[in-house]
Amino acid sequence: MDNANYLRKRFTFYGWVQGVGFRWLAKQAADDAGATGWVRNEYDGSVILELQGTNEQIEAVLNAIKRGRYVRIEHIYEESLPIDSKERRFRTEY
Repeated sequence: MDNANYLRKRFTFYGWVQGVGFRWLAKQAADDAGATGWVRNEYDGSVILELQGTNEQIEAVLNAIKRGRYVRIEHIYEESLPIDSKERRFRTEY
C-alpha cells in the first residue's frame, strides 16, 4: 500500500440508514472500489463507516451509498483518522 496517497475517514450517517441494506451496499461499494475498512449499525439508529483508500475510492463508495434506493441520509459527520497499514479488506461488523 502506498500510504502517501491513502486516507482513512470515519463517517457517521444519520437518517433512514438502518434496515434498508446500508451495510450490504457499503460492503459492495467498498469491494468494487478497492477500499478497506468496516461498517456497523449503532444503537442510536446511526451507521458508522470507516473507509481507507484513495480520495477517489472513498468518493466512489460514498456516491454509491447516496444512490442507494432506500437509503435516506439526513446528515453525515466526517472525521479523518490515521491510516491502518495492516488492514487488507472491508468487513461488516455486527
